[in-house]
Amino acid sequence: MKNLFLFLTLLVLSVSAKAQQNQTQKDSTKTEKLDEVLVHAIRAKKSDPITHSNLTKAELEKRNLGQDIPVLLNYLPSVVSSSDAGAGIGYTYMRVRGSDGSRINVTINGIPYNDAESQGTFWVNLGDLASSTESLQLQRGVGTSTNGSGAFGASLNILTDAVANQTSAEISNSFGSYGTRKHTVEFNSGTLNDHFSIAARLSNIKSDGYVDRAFSNFKTYFLQGAYVDDNTLIKALAFGGKERTYQAWFGLTADELKEDRRQNPYTYDNETDNYWQDHYQLHWNERYDNNWSTNLGLNYTKGKGYFEQFKGEEAAEDFNNLIVDDSELIVRRWLDNDFYVVNANVEYKNNGLNIITGFSYSNYTGDHFGEVIWGSNLATNTNINDQYYFSDALKNETSLFSKANFEISEELSGYVDIQGRFVKYKTKGLTSKRKGIDVNESFEFFNPKFGLTYNLNYNNSLYASFARANREPNRDDFENGIDTHERLDDYEFGWRMNNEKIQLSANLYYMNYRNQLVLTGAIDDVGAPVRATSGKSYRLGLEVEANIKVSEQLSLRPNFALSKNRNVDFYAPVDGMLTDLGDTPISFSPSIIGANAFIFHPTENFQISFLSKYVGEQFMSNLNSKVSGLDKLEAYFTSDLSISYEIKSKAIFKSIVLSGLVNNIFNAEYVDRGYYYTYDDTWSAPGLTTTVDGSGYYPQATTNFLAGVTLKF
Repeated sequence: MKNLFLFLTLLVLSVSAKAQQNQTQKDSTKTEKLDEVLVHAIRAKKSDPITHSNLTKAELEKRNLGQDIPVLLNYLPSVVSSSDAGAGIGYTYMRVRGSDGSRINVTINGIPYNDAESQGTFWVNLGDLASSTESLQLQRGVGTSTNGSGAFGASLNILTDAVANQTSAEISNSFGSYGTRKHTVEFNSGTLNDHFSIAARLSNIKSDGYVDRAFSNFKTYFLQGAYVDDNTLIKALAFGGKERTYQAWFGLTADELKEDRRQNPYTYDNETDNYWQDHYQLHWNERYDNNWSTNLGLNYTKGKGYFEQFKGEEAAEDFNNLIVDDSELIVRRWLDNDFYVVNANVEYKNNGLNIITGFSYSNYTGDHFGEVIWGSNLATNTNINDQYYFSDALKNETSLFSKANFEISEELSGYVDIQGRFVKYKTKGLTSKRKGIDVNESFEFFNPKFGLTYNLNYNNSLYASFARANREPNRDDFENGIDTHERLDDYEFGWRMNNEKIQLSANLYYMNYRNQLVLTGAIDDVGAPVRATSGKSYRLGLEVEANIKVSEQLSLRPNFALSKNRNVDFYAPVDGMLTDLGDTPISFSPSIIGANAFIFHPTENFQISFLSKYVGEQFMSNLNSKVSGLDKLEAYFTSDLSISYEIKSKAIFKSIVLSGLVNNIFNAEYVDRGYYYTYDDTWSAPGLTTTVDGSGYYPQATTNFLAGVTLKF
């Protein structure tokens, strides 16, 4: 695929070195629709009975000064975002309806992005992806059938930059608190010889982090070549880059937080994560007539990298006897993986009927291994870079789906979506703790979805839907002895209103889980959350989202979510005894989340936005504070101020855009994420088992700013 991309690039350059200036005969609407076909199969349309929110490129640009996509989505309903380093750059996270990133399905142009084994989404590998994003849609709940891991809290599908008809270029530079800077150069050839185009972006983002020495350094790229005519779109893309991030995965204890919330307890200079990831995609969309169209997508992702860590006074047996007991050493823990995907679908439209049928196949292979790169006292015959553990993994997944939208009457329309998902996962070898991992499991899932939309009148509609999702355990779950799959039944009922002054969406949801893998609150030795099966559990909530036009210059965009998130008849060991705790709150699931944006447009090219976010208290465990109460995070309220001003120019530049962002303007000292752990103490009092607990916290930045200038040519 890489060779194909290079061929297409050379073809574009050889056909013409100069963009065609006369675009009057080009139908940009057709081009735009062909771009949208890349995500048509998995996106919800405006009238579908699916709870969703959309963001456009123009909306993302207002706040895109270097922070990652989870932070840019923070003001959407039911979303809570966080970062290890505290300033929204580096390792960043997002939860939706209380579900963490491993339960949020993410696709880029319809290609699965979640890691096949951990099922997590590592935004640190896609720095500045927002600069190459045309639009995105966040579906809350199960949503539509999608490609990749099952959506148990939400799905996020991203469409990268559309084919542009006009030649353009941009240079963007932003600077801010904690040594943050972002430098981006973009170029778009426009249409060459009526059919070809090429676009490119290079970015470098650096930040020292709010937390001491929690620095990030991203170097990323985006390259796209395209051929387009009235009925055909062929796109070849390459994007990715390299990241280096300092360790801030384990947060702070309560005492450390009180002493200095910006401190970092790690002292080794190179306690860093280093990872390279490159994505190569080829998409072919073909429209045959007004009724039929097809889409084919191919993907290859190469990922490789390591986490370097200092360890002191370790036991020899924990490192394959490569060291002498009580030695100090430095290790690198590697991942080396390859990911192939084929997506294909066919779409039929006619007289109120829309049918999309397709399949997705993926193949993942990955090696996990650790090396000793230094030791204070190496064992005899030990060489630097000797491995102390190794395991390989293979995961194949096939997904078949068919979905239909159809008109039942002038007021009533229906939606049916049926998916079969077939997963095979194998891994063998040793974990980083030198424990055997031998998995050979297959899963077959049937995921039906259906719903109705009823138009009360031109401005109001109601919808109701049911969706089922199943998902397999991830690698960490298998390591912890969990091999049962989860099931979710999601019921949604909503009302949409749209008139000249108000756009409003309100929905009730009930998500009923069986064997839900909930976060215990604890993390493992690389900061990954540990999960356990909760048996029966549910989430019941109300979400409201609105866009209110107060005047031509002022609009309000409030949203809030009220929810009840419960484990049913939850059992857990307390003081050595398995205890029935009854119905307990699900961890990391606040019952109140609210946000609002005041958006003021004094003139067409000047925008001021005042954004506020409230997140209610949440528990970091499922114990309902039955041990000591250390498992609770307090509620917090933050506000940001965003300013954007565009200066039109007739000289060298088309325009100059000045942007500013003040985060947390009221200087709140808050913690939005943490972890909680327990262990049984049998030594303090012989014959008596006592549950001992502790917690860790990730402090977020106080008042900080980002300011940028974009020169558009």
